[in-house]
Order: sequence, then C-alpha cells, then structure tokens
Amino acid sequence: MDTFVNALCDEARMRKKEFPEPVKTIYFGGGTPSRLRQEHFEKVFETLHRHFSIESMAEITVEANPDDLSEAYVEMLSRLPVNRLSIGIQSFNDKELKFLSRRHSAQEAIDAVKRCQRYGFGNISIDLMYGLPGQNREIWDYNLTRAIALDVPHISSYHLIYEEKTRMYRLLQTGRIKPVGEEVSTDMFSLLIERLTAKGYIHYEISAFGKEGYFSLHNTSYWKNEKYLGLGPAAHSYDGDHRSFNIPSLVRYIKSVESGILNRETELLSRAEKYNEMVLTGLRTMWGLDLTDLTTRFGDKFYQYCLENARKYLDRNLLKTEGGKLKLTRDGIFISDGIMSDLMWIE
Repeated sequence: MDTFVNALCDEARMRKKEFPEPVKTIYFGGGTPSRLRQEHFEKVFETLHRHFSIESMAEITVEANPDDLSEAYVEMLSRLPVNRLSIGIQSFNDKELKFLSRRHSAQEAIDAVKRCQRYGFGNISIDLMYGLPGQNREIWDYNLTRAIALDVPHISSYHLIYEEKTRMYRLLQTGRIKPVGEEVSTDMFSLLIERLTAKGYIHYEISAFGKEGYFSLHNTSYWKNEKYLGLGPAAHSYDGDHRSFNIPSLVRYIKSVESGILNRETELLSRAEKYNEMVLTGLRTMWGLDLTDLTTRFGDKFYQYCLENARKYLDRNLLKTEGGKLKLTRDGIFISDGIMSDLMWIE
C-alpha cells in the first residue's frame, strides 16, 4: 500500500495542470479505500492541497465496507478532513449477504452505521441491492425498513447485474440460480420509491435518494457534465472533450508512474457522443434534460431529432416538458433505458 500511495501522489503531481479549477469534491472510491491507514490518507491530502485548489467546503467522501469500520478506524477517520461516508451494506438479510460474499452480517452493518454517527458523521450514504435470486417483496420491504430506521440522509439502490466472468454469472449460466422476473423487479423498484419518498427522501436520480441538502455533490457533477480528474488504476477522467482511463493493472500502473510516462488511453468524443451523454445523464435526474442548453451546444438539428424521438413518450405521459426541461415521469422511470436509447443519435 505504501508503494501504491506513493504512485497515486506522484500521478497527482504529474497531472496537476489538467485540473486548474477549484476542487469541489474528493471521492476515495473504487476498490477498498477503507484499507488505507491514517498516514496514507494524510499523505494524499497533503499532496492534493499542494497541487490543487481545494475549496474550504469541499465534499470529501470515503467508500467503506461495514467490516472495515471498527471503533479505531472510525475514530481515525473522524480526525481527517473526511466529511462524508459511503457504506456498502447491500442487504440486511444474512442469507443474501452470504450469497453476495460479503464479510459482514446485517447486525454488523447496523452497528457500523451507528458507530459512524456516534463519531459525528452525519452525512452518510448506504448502498442497497435488489433483484437478487430468491428475493421477494417481503425481504426487500424488510431491507428498506431497516435502512430507513438508521436515519441516514442518503440511500443509493441498484438492481443486481450479472457481469460476465463473475461467480454469479457462472451460477446463472449453469442454472443453479434464476434471475427474478421483470414484474418482480418493477414491483421492488416501485416499493423503493414509495417507501423512501414517504420518509422525506428526494428521488433526485434514478438510483439515488437524498434528504434535502444531502444529495451526492460528487455524483451530481457527473450527471451535470462537469469535468473531473481520476487518479489511480482504472480511474477515468473527463475534460469536456476527452475521456481518458488509466490502465487497470496495479503493478503496471505503478511501473508506468515510476517511469514518468502514464499508461492510459484517451479518446476524443464526437459531437454525437457528447449529445448522447447529455441525454443519458440529463434524463437520469430530476432536473431533466435542458432543451435550451441542448440547442446551444448542438444546434437545431439535434434539438429537432430529440423532440421527434421523444414525441411518442410525451404522448403516452412517459416524458414531460417542464420549464424548458425534458423529464421522465414517474411511469417513464420504469422504462428509462428504452426511452434514453430511442433518443440517442446513431452515427
């Protein structure tokens, strides 16, 4: 880890000119940053403050697994500039946690959140997963009840995706597990929205619910097409025109940084790709797709294309226009992937 942190700090120094803007958010994610020790965090913070302009009220998030959040570790985090935690709980059902190969139990997850709250962390987000094999409405409703009882200001919830080359994908392919049906998935998503909005959570992005004043500023910057700099293996960056991504191999990443020549790929986004990203990110949020901004950036041709393809969804009340923004309706959220796909520009 010492070698990795040294490489991470060296990359930050090498790339400081790529991000001259004030830094509003810092996010320690991807992998397991909660394995880092205090001296590692301190070195990273010292490096970032030396080479970048960090806003005094910047949102600083650390992703963590419940089993890493021991009393000593949470106490250590409370001494750092960290002001937000994102905890990967996934489920409050021990059988589901075992299936997901999680190291924590439901009670350990609850204890971890309460421990963080006790040490002054008020801005906490937890992740939940639904659509697991064998999961039904009752299990999911129980998970939501336990999550709500923790009184955290932010909850993100994602449907299980079977990624190729994973254990779950192999189990699916061999018939040892069966995916939940589409009707069950839709019912779980509907229950998620109903339960959380009834408790004051705002459904501000398809997978994200936050109390007023507690939206994820970091994730929101992605959805609002803002620039970002990603450091470390497999990290992605975006400057408004290009996307770049570091090599995923830890060993090769460290060697490339030590050589002074970063091993990363860069792609120039075409006009159509930028339009497609604007559609995708805009419609994911409650703020919607700004049609005036779309016309300014891409011209009348793309604007007309967007509205022509949106017409059938507007007529069916799956999309709506409100204050010059194109937005998903409550019913539209359930088929958002198809709607977004139809609005995409095909080159």
